Amino acid sequence: MELDFDDAVTWGLRGYVRRVTEELGLTGECSYVQAERPAGAYLALDGRLPGAPDRDVALVWDEEHGWSAAIETHSGEDVLVQAHFGPDLLPPPRAVARWVRGLFRGERRSPARFAAIPGATDDLADRLAPYTAAAFVPAPRAESA
Repeated sequence: MELDFDDAVTWGLRGYVRRVTEELGLTGECSYVQAERPAGAYLALDGRLPGAPDRDVALVWDEEHGWSAAIETHSGEDVLVQAHFGPDLLPPPRAVARWVRGLFRGERRSPARFAAIPGATDDLADRLAPYTAAAFVPAPRAESA
């Protein structure tokens, strides 16, 4: 099966978001990947950020800015961004999870910049390609007690 560009981005982004979800210990049931360009993703998080104890928290990604942490509004409007990961568009999933855990502890500093991978390209589909297979793995199921 050969993927066209949009399919490659969609499947790669789904796999990438899945890896971030796993690193955060979540099931991914409350996540969304936007297939249309500009590509984007939404991942609901468990917990509350300090200073916003009555607001749900989400992790959002877009192909121009990368990851941001945001709180939900009570009116159903757009989310309110509270912090940006930084200049890295596709940081390692483990680094994203570490950053999110720090935000829940009240840390607001941006994570360290990651070195470019030798031979890496700026093409989004190429950068997401290593995550494509993860999009096809069945989601982990929550165990019932």
